Amino acid sequence: MNSLEQAEAPRGVSVMPAVVSGSCRDLKAFERRLTEYIHCLQPATGRWRMLLIVVSVCTATGAWNWLIDPETQKVSFFTSLWNHPFFTISCITLIGLFFAGIHKRVVAPSIIAARCRTVLAEYNMSCDDTGKLILKPRPHVQ
Repeated sequence: MNSLEQAEAPRGVSVMPAVVSGSCRDLKAFERRLTEYIHCLQPATGRWRMLLIVVSVCTATGAWNWLIDPETQKVSFFTSLWNHPFFTISCITLIGLFFAGIHKRVVAPSIIAARCRTVLAEYNMSCDDTGKLILKPRPHVQ
């Protein structure tokens, strides 16, 4: 039994059932909204990851060709970059993507989940990377 099933499980006689059921509805609504929001981010995150992979592979391939070229050692730095436009363009594109914040966009869902975990920890709760809420058992006080 995990997630909100623990909150719905009967625990005995409740003095204020309306408050408990209202809290459960609020928790369910929060969980649905968090799950929906993280699920909405997944397609865009996947596209950003693919773009980052493609540009990184292009940069690595261009760098390999640039480094194994015997002319690279004989000419100036800027001339060697001019002689290898594929590497130059892919490297500039990769740098531009990082300045545009691609490193944050590829991990956006996990950033949101981590921030929610931080806030939910105060209430003995947590969430997984999909947004499902997890109730932590309370420590037994004797």
